[in-house]
Amino acid sequence: MRWLAVVLLVVIVLLQHPLWLGKGGWLRVWDVDRQLQQQKQTNQQLEMRNAGFDAEVRDLKQGYDAIEERARFELGMVKQDEVFVQIPDRPAGDKPAAPLAGSSANGARVPARPAKP
Repeated sequence: MRWLAVVLLVVIVLLQHPLWLGKGGWLRVWDVDRQLQQQKQTNQQLEMRNAGFDAEVRDLKQGYDAIEERARFELGMVKQDEVFVQIPDRPAGDKPAAPLAGSSANGARVPARPAKP
């Protein structure tokens, strides 16, 4: 009777092995489901990017505002009667200039001398 129980236990283990660890087992299904969720997230991000590209293409085909914006910012172009002024960023090593007379430390304008009542 004891050997019959052992044989049945071995048969049950052999039948459970493909269910848990086999090619179509639960562990494989969980792994594929995780990969599917990651791919769906990636696809959603790419769809949003493509929608942005599509809107940009439509805007470039329909109006001149997008073309003008690109010409200004990417190519540095200006209109015929405009004056281009470039203000360089101050390098990190430079100290700020001493405040002018009549200005406060925070840059607000203050009178040079107090007004007399």
